[in-house]
Amino acid sequence: MSLEIKICGLSTPETLDAALGAGADMVGMVFFAPSPRHVDLATAPALAARARGRAGIVALTVDADDATLAAIVDAARPDMLQLHGKESPERVAAVRARFGLPVMKAIGIATAADLARLSAYADVADRLLLDAKPPKGALLPGGNGVPFDWNLLAGLDLTRPFMLSGGLDPDNVGEAVRRVRPPGIDVSSGVERAPGIKDPARIAAFLRAARAADATESEHPTGDKPAHTSSARETSPS
Repeated sequence: MSLEIKICGLSTPETLDAALGAGADMVGMVFFAPSPRHVDLATAPALAARARGRAGIVALTVDADDATLAAIVDAARPDMLQLHGKESPERVAAVRARFGLPVMKAIGIATAADLARLSAYADVADRLLLDAKPPKGALLPGGNGVPFDWNLLAGLDLTRPFMLSGGLDPDNVGEAVRRVRPPGIDVSSGVERAPGIKDPARIAAFLRAARAADATESEHPTGDKPAHTSSARETSPS
């Protein structure tokens, strides 16, 4: 399977079109009021309609209750829910059962100890998003523009596909793809010119760099053991 690329935090028709035009596989809308990338329920339907059929639509939420999730699902009709808060494995399973949509759970990574949490979530989520743990004092759970040590993922064996996130940008995404060889990658702040303001040129540059690295790896693999053994194909948790 080819690398899947998600551009998250899109909030305007112009930047959404830039991501779609550059070939993004998934586009993410953030439904979290403290974020500079927040999309309100009145804006979401038109944005989602613009992307529908051209890329997967992902709705990002943070510790949202069922009523909030229901309103988001009704407004955006997403293809996937991304849970980016402190949701427990039990909560992830409940959301997936309640709304009948694939769920991607974000897991903050800073040290090897954080990897111990992955197996519990892999049992209940359709995908995992391996993101950098927020810096101390950060107001947002993601989109902080900081990477984590990719060496932590060496030999990672997951039963679910995952996406790599955290501090990726047009300059380092090629290295990330070559070193980690993830099934997917996710970027938000790394393609912005200011917090919450996406830059179409950076979006295009990011996608070009990621696709070029993926093509190089496919044609000339390094021979190192990849940092995953799962397929990017969607699977249902058992």
